[in-house]
Amino acid sequence: MIDFSLTPEQQTLQKKAREFAQSEIAPIANKIDSSNDSKLVPWEFCKDMFGKGTELGFTSLLLPQEYGGWGKKCIDLTLVLEELGVADVSIAASYFNLTAAMSLLIAKTGTEEQRKRILSHVSSGEPHLFSAAESEPGVASSDFFCPKPDPNIGMKTFAKRDGDAYLINGNKAALITNSGVADAYFIMARTALDQPMQESTSMFYVPADTPGLSFGDKTEIIGWKASHHAALYLDNVRVPAENLLGQEGQAGELLMVLPEVAIGLAASFVGLARAAYEYALDYAKQRVSWGSPLIEHQAVALKLADMMVDTQSARLMVWDAAHAAEDNPQFAATVKAPAAKTFAVDVAIKNAQKAVEILGGYGVTKESQAGKFLNDAWIGYSCDFARDMLRLGLVNSM
Repeated sequence: MIDFSLTPEQQTLQKKAREFAQSEIAPIANKIDSSNDSKLVPWEFCKDMFGKGTELGFTSLLLPQEYGGWGKKCIDLTLVLEELGVADVSIAASYFNLTAAMSLLIAKTGTEEQRKRILSHVSSGEPHLFSAAESEPGVASSDFFCPKPDPNIGMKTFAKRDGDAYLINGNKAALITNSGVADAYFIMARTALDQPMQESTSMFYVPADTPGLSFGDKTEIIGWKASHHAALYLDNVRVPAENLLGQEGQAGELLMVLPEVAIGLAASFVGLARAAYEYALDYAKQRVSWGSPLIEHQAVALKLADMMVDTQSARLMVWDAAHAAEDNPQFAATVKAPAAKTFAVDVAIKNAQKAVEILGGYGVTKESQAGKFLNDAWIGYSCDFARDMLRLGLVNSM
């Protein structure tokens, strides 16, 4: 029998996340969105809030208890991230989801020494923000999935073995999430330039204070104002060999056991879709046209009905992917997670657009949240691999 009901413990977790999102995230997101200061650094506003979320366990939910985590399942993370995404999808996805997922990567694929060392901050309760650096300027991220055995295709960042360490040189694109504010980076680099990218890409754990690591200015994007993206530069960055995750050339295999990144991202966009729906619903109940609330006009009511149905559908896809992540991580990573991510983003975009339509003239003003929802939703098309590339990957997995 399939049961979609939440346990009392999950309901408590969901309520805690909802209260945190509304009391801590929403005010900060509103302050950042309303600022016209081009030099504003969002992380300066978000850092204390992130620390509070860390104390509540939102970044360590999936970690085993022996490493200071809660030992929860992927479905529990989706409950939290949907609530955080309602308040602000960029904060949910950039700070909480990415850190929670990369922490889990260490627990899943790291050596015992790596787990104890890299995750030591969890037991101490110290907030620790993570970043993952893959894409490069002039190199499509989708090259990672290119089936052509041409070593000239793909990323150019190179890690050369030098005794008991690696020397890494290269540049990462201006869209690296948390670049410049993270405490540590998971950096993808080639360890052989005469082999195809899929066989020669390795992953390294690099603390932010490592000499030779530097960052570009904050990249301005159309949405996600509370997040921080920037280029990352590696100039003879010396990384101890014990910071190599897995084996050389194994980065792709490591990602195949981590569907939680895309699933968490999808849950964050379900939160955005829900926020757009609830915002439009509240407006339609209050705004009067022809002597009646907008919700009593059939054209508006049908839009709201579609928004509700689509949000529920996206949530169920995310929960289904979260269930698969526990039983079959590789199937979840190649099929369930990208399907949930693309669908949740599509729903977020449609709901945000409908919210703009329902609000009419107010929908295109900065006083309204509808425009913010739409700008934030569009970011989902390109983050964590482009939508069309993910869809092509689904076809190849069938």
